[in-house]
Amino acid sequence: MRVGIISDVHGDYETLVQTLHRLRRVHQAEKLLCAGDIVGRGPDENAVVEEIRRWNVVTVRGNHDDFAPDISAENLRYLKHLPVDWVGSISGRRVFMCHGKPGNNMWGIYRDHLSETYLSMMLRSLKVDVMVTGHTHVPLFMRVPEGVLVNPGSLYTFQSDRATSGTYAVLDLSDMTVGLYDARSADVRRVEIMNYQSS
Repeated sequence: MRVGIISDVHGDYETLVQTLHRLRRVHQAEKLLCAGDIVGRGPDENAVVEEIRRWNVVTVRGNHDDFAPDISAENLRYLKHLPVDWVGSISGRRVFMCHGKPGNNMWGIYRDHLSETYLSMMLRSLKVDVMVTGHTHVPLFMRVPEGVLVNPGSLYTFQSDRATSGTYAVLDLSDMTVGLYDARSADVRRVEIMNYQSS
């Protein structure tokens, strides 16, 4: 089973819609996950929230989702009820998702702060096979015997001072492999995961 993973949309409606259609039609993802920050910075925050809801994307609350003054009351209620952490079972695999770190959507997990031992401990403590995170805007995939960590990078692509990867990920739960794709390209283009590590 394939799972489509996005994060840090930040109100970029056009890129979101193109990516969701690709995930379903091209990658044939049966489940869609979003690691938070669906609003903030971008021009189409209300449209993004409504599209996330329409597609039934499983979403956690990012730090920007905590402070969204320019959206409708209905969308604000939706954001406030998003969990900081989400745990579920997908195709027999236990999956944990957060925006930053478990229990905290303000701090991210970076490769230079992560060891195989630390990731193994987190997966064992959470009792999961897959950990999905975002926040950093930097793609990351790391495999240890206990499971995998996936950060798809940031989806948003409008002009900003903040660095952005413009990427999304597809996780194949059958063999626990991840493909990273360029959300900016006119066609479906796979890109190398620079922060890849496999033991």
